[in-house]
Amino acid sequence: MSTKNITLIVIAGLLLFVGGCGCNGYNGLVQQDETVSKTWNNVQSDYQRRADLIPNLVNTVKGEANFEQSTLENVVKARASATQMKVDAKDLTPEKLQEFQATQGQLSQALGRLLMVTENYPNLRANEAFRGLQAQLEGTENRIKVSRNDFNAAVAEYNIKARSFPMNILAGITGFKVKEGFKADTGSEKAPEVKF
Repeated sequence: MSTKNITLIVIAGLLLFVGGCGCNGYNGLVQQDETVSKTWNNVQSDYQRRADLIPNLVNTVKGEANFEQSTLENVVKARASATQMKVDAKDLTPEKLQEFQATQGQLSQALGRLLMVTENYPNLRANEAFRGLQAQLEGTENRIKVSRNDFNAAVAEYNIKARSFPMNILAGITGFKVKEGFKADTGSEKAPEVKF
């Protein structure tokens, strides 16, 4: 065999090797991207579960004759705002994720105020339906936390792959961008002050 043929075989072998690695890397990025999308859908599903529980909770609370109407109105408004905010898994920009998190945070605050105010209504606290809904809501909040953590883990795994050399070159060429995960709400680093 001539050196020209050996050189051509080596070059063809290298091209096949690099092409195979590129295909494997691209497929890995696609798989990671789909995992991020799936975990995002789980987050939205858990938030939807919470939104679905709220009308029953509000209707149960309305049964208490003297209950503060403004508190209920705030919960209903926050729920409406939160359910209108939709973010597509393929378009998870930091701005949209922050906006989504802000609307869900407003709903969480409104629900927190509702549950705090209910402490002043012993009949409501004794209501079995209310206690059941409150327990379901607490369970849903735990599900949301787990879903958000799973989403952040999927985003971190994806980002590691998309930012690592030489995959970052392939990711840049094929349009795979670094994704943003959930962050703590502003001011959450300060523990709430409890006064008796």
